[in-house]
Amino acid sequence: MHSRNLQHGPSNRSVHRAPAVNRLLAALPKNEYKRLLPELKTVNLVLGEVLYEPGAVIKYVYFPNDSIISLISELSERALLEVGMVGNEGMAGLGVFMGVRSSSTRALVQGRGTAMRMTSAAVRSEANRLGSLHELLHRYSHSLLAQVAQSSACNRFHLVEARLARWLLMTNDRLAAKEFPLTQEFLSTMLGVRREGVSKAAGVLQAGKLIRYSRGIITILNRQGLKAKSCHCYAIIKAETDAYLN
Repeated sequence: MHSRNLQHGPSNRSVHRAPAVNRLLAALPKNEYKRLLPELKTVNLVLGEVLYEPGAVIKYVYFPNDSIISLISELSERALLEVGMVGNEGMAGLGVFMGVRSSSTRALVQGRGTAMRMTSAAVRSEANRLGSLHELLHRYSHSLLAQVAQSSACNRFHLVEARLARWLLMTNDRLAAKEFPLTQEFLSTMLGVRREGVSKAAGVLQAGKLIRYSRGIITILNRQGLKAKSCHCYAIIKAETDAYLN
């Protein structure tokens, strides 16, 4: 997977009157969310679209509604690994909140859908008010760091089929869909394994009638079975995500 074949933001096509279902924004008090509304723009995110490249200035942050953004670390053109996943529980471009102006990872749209987009300047201004958004982003920072740490340990120590089950469950949580397009090349980047390893792991899950994988489309057939096949990392990551929003 090479970035030159992908679209670059912020060319997202705007969508008017789409509902905001991002859980972080929904957790804000109504008066604070109302104050943010003029700064928020609903946009369509296209599968494979690159929102940031490493070292690029972050001009916009994204609050996914029904889309997913992968945070990918690139050691070389062929050595890529997903280090974080952002869906309706969070925000892509978190470095802006921490006072950083450029991205350390590639932000790639993994699941198409809509997101609420805001300029980085507006996020900094609102966060400086030390209100609810400031507090929520602090808690989300901890949640995302916990996800990154747990996923890193998972990718190092657990079997590929367990890691794939965990990743599919996390994707399902954020897309609220049982069927989504995924190529073996994309999955190899997400899991940090060769395509042959992805094919073998997907075959194990398919043989167990947990998923159907055909022509780049994965369908989840048995979510409870996937939970049983997944390592405990899925439950740990999900608990951290749910806890920061409560």
